[in-house]
Amino acid sequence: MLGSILNQFRILNRPARLFLVALFLDGLLFSGWILFFNLFIIESGHSREFLGLANAAPSLSALVLGVPMGLLSDRMGRKRAMIAGFAIANLAIIAMLLSRHEAVILFFALVYGAAGQLYIVSHAPFMMKISDDRSRDILFSVSFGMFPLASTAGNFLSGYLPGLFKGWFHITSSALAYQGVLLFCVISSFLVLVPIAFIHEPGIARPDAVAGAKDPKPSIWKVLLRPLTIKLSLPNLAIGFGAAILVPYFNVFFAERHQMSDASLGLLFGAGSLLTGVACIIGPRLVGNLGGKVRMVILGQGVSLAFLLMIGFSPRPWLAVVGFLARGALMNMVAPLFDAFGLELSRESEHGAVNSIRSLALNVGWAVGPYISGLVQQRYGFSPLFISTAVLYAVSILLVWIFFRPGAARTLEQAPLR
Repeated sequence: MLGSILNQFRILNRPARLFLVALFLDGLLFSGWILFFNLFIIESGHSREFLGLANAAPSLSALVLGVPMGLLSDRMGRKRAMIAGFAIANLAIIAMLLSRHEAVILFFALVYGAAGQLYIVSHAPFMMKISDDRSRDILFSVSFGMFPLASTAGNFLSGYLPGLFKGWFHITSSALAYQGVLLFCVISSFLVLVPIAFIHEPGIARPDAVAGAKDPKPSIWKVLLRPLTIKLSLPNLAIGFGAAILVPYFNVFFAERHQMSDASLGLLFGAGSLLTGVACIIGPRLVGNLGGKVRMVILGQGVSLAFLLMIGFSPRPWLAVVGFLARGALMNMVAPLFDAFGLELSRESEHGAVNSIRSLALNVGWAVGPYISGLVQQRYGFSPLFISTAVLYAVSILLVWIFFRPGAARTLEQAPLR
């Protein structure tokens, strides 16, 4: 397996390798934010309802500004868009952590969501530009796995940081300890910009350079209303709603239902990141054996449903842990393959628009789901959330099969894009 992974890296070019280094640093340094932000908000005295708003606000701004950010990425170029988006998003997070007023926190959460969308929506089109048919599946899968692999070490170390900060700085408040950890992680993550700055972004071959043709600027409405775009986006819509009401609160679930300590949470999320990263790297090797990307997506997501229900309804903590680890690996292993599949069916000049529309569909759920989840948790606990997420994931799997089963996928690939 190690030899196979090394061979995969060898066929990637220099921009791809630098991009993977940036994603590794991102996962390593930013993992503490994912691990402790919810707990920081709760320990700071805010309600679950406000926690839901704080988690929903970034996705709300990403929903409203997602398509403009995709078009801005097309205009700026992927490298400049990633640098600007990442830097502004981090500055907004720092402002969130330093503020005590809920309205200010929500405002900067909106800024964080919009800028973060500019950074994230540039990833897939950039990877399409620097890869070919031989390296594309590998780059998409390894890039998706790089963040969780790095988060393995990041989560493990972050789990001990609140205790260390309390000892070093004589802090008695958990909220202050969490705040210190979060600020340390976010400020350190500016190192992500170093490898991105060294990337040489290849240019786009413009159609008007050939035979004097005019540059066919894609109309966002044409791209949005194209049947292929709709079919690629509807599964994201269901996945977004299902994930938004549950996934951001796994740390709260384990801390409250199974009384896990900060260090135990770090170990659990670190192990989950490790398995997810390994699964993403192995994923491209399984595509041929399982009959293509679509079959791989359906199988991986389908099996993950059983483990999702195991997390929520197992009476024993160790079974919930097994379910958490398996579910994360299976769901995330197939996500980059479906992303690559969707962009392969689209024109290069429309990659930013298509990717932003699919991201918009995903963010519809994330814009309202965390807030709804906070209300449900406060009144009914986590059980209804696990059931709802399982149903929504099942709907997404069914849509992928209906739209992209092997016969349908071949028809789409052969059809002209008009």
